Amino acid sequence: MPATQRISLQGGSSLEAAIKKSGRTKQWSAALGFFREASRSSLEISPCHYVATISACGKGMQWERALALLSEMWEAKLEPTVIFTYSAGISACEKGEQWRRGLSLLSEMWEAKLEPNP
Repeated sequence: MPATQRISLQGGSSLEAAIKKSGRTKQWSAALGFFREASRSSLEISPCHYVATISACGKGMQWERALALLSEMWEAKLEPTVIFTYSAGISACEKGEQWRRGLSLLSEMWEAKLEPNP
């Protein structure tokens, strides 16, 4: 990651803000870079960081990366029980025209007894 894009990893809220800002400007690779840099540091990665990065990848039409992050959450034992995590994944599938994968995530939500966002 270029030095001009580095962020202070002093706190999770600054990381989340940097990832969200990258997502809003459709710079998914920067968002993913921030996330990966933080993962390698001593900063604790929370579900909020995953959601922000999944959303940024979705906005950048990177549905495969978004779903890979969702899988990473499960592997890290950070269950994506938060409805926003599934919503971000479904949105990424929609943007990538992967409606079957989106429906699969919706099915997982129902099995987990989570209500979809209206």
